[in-house]
Amino acid sequence: MYKKRYVENILKKYFKQYPVLTITGPRQSGKTTMIRTVFDLPYYSMESPDIRERLLSDPRSFFDSLKKGCVLDEIQRTPELLSYIQEYVDKTDNKLKFILSGSQQLNLLNSVSQTLAGRTALVKLLPFSIREIGLKNINEIIFKGLYPRIYDKNLNPTQMYRDYFETYIQRDVRQLLNIKNVHDFQKFIYLCAGRIGQLLNANSLANEVGVSVKTIQSWISILEASYVIFLLYPYSKNINKRVVKTPKLYFCDTGLVSYLLGIENSKQLENNMYRGSLFENFVILELIKYRYNNGLDKNVYFYKDSNSNEVDCIAEWNNELIPFEIKFSKTFNSDFFKSINYIKNIIPNINNSFVIYNGSDNFKVKNTNIINFKQLEEIFI
Repeated sequence: MYKKRYVENILKKYFKQYPVLTITGPRQSGKTTMIRTVFDLPYYSMESPDIRERLLSDPRSFFDSLKKGCVLDEIQRTPELLSYIQEYVDKTDNKLKFILSGSQQLNLLNSVSQTLAGRTALVKLLPFSIREIGLKNINEIIFKGLYPRIYDKNLNPTQMYRDYFETYIQRDVRQLLNIKNVHDFQKFIYLCAGRIGQLLNANSLANEVGVSVKTIQSWISILEASYVIFLLYPYSKNINKRVVKTPKLYFCDTGLVSYLLGIENSKQLENNMYRGSLFENFVILELIKYRYNNGLDKNVYFYKDSNSNEVDCIAEWNNELIPFEIKFSKTFNSDFFKSINYIKNIIPNINNSFVIYNGSDNFKVKNTNIINFKQLEEIFI
């Protein structure tokens, strides 16, 4: 059964305002199902060789045949069609609407920005948020991840992520980079999993894998563009401190990184050395999903200076800075405030701050809100 996605409201709004709607996101994040459910337009997947050949052999006849427009899925495989779309939407009597989607944002967005600038709205769809799926147990959420197919088909998470890793990451992503040594690339991804929530150290990764720093940087860029990982950048505006300039490394789904870390069931998370980092990854992802689902830029950062003072997350919201400390603990501890108090002393006019934890009570201490992770999105509604 289809689960309504919160981004639908933004999609419908943009669909009325723009002739072209471009949707990106990881493979299997639910883009195709959502598009075909929400919009009544003919659907064409550029993954199909037959359809690709048909459209590319005579694109003008294809576009002339359209009555309302169409959906072109995985459009990055046929960037040649974008120039025709530009031509048709620029006609004064144009009534056609186009929805473009793809799972490889680097190639897709480069092509779209060059050809359809000003003509398309851009939307990112990540896997389910906790509001959409309704899960309550944090260990289950982290272990299973939030890819729709796991819930639609009641799939075993370990099997699903094994297949995802083998067929998508190792095949499709590796082909984009023309990687010949499969072992090196595989080792690199597993090493990335062991570094979630840590500063990205390309030199260390290069030494362990046995490749150049330039190669590591290229692999990181492709994993980010393919929605396997995301980088969280440090916040440094108007701060008179020596802050780090290196981003932190996270994954776009905790189920995938749990699989890469060898976690085979949710109970293993109770005493796992990575549970704090996985929880942090999950919470930051939820903040980013909320932003994307409302048509907003990511605008989520972290803080760390040369004296190792650190804040897990700083969100820029309506011209306001909101610091977050993220703790897996179920028990409140006054030490949770240390980093938040520090950042309040060096950044003026911080009115809201939050500690996100795994406890059951929600309360407020010294102008800082302590809330359970399940109430995370409610603070912005």
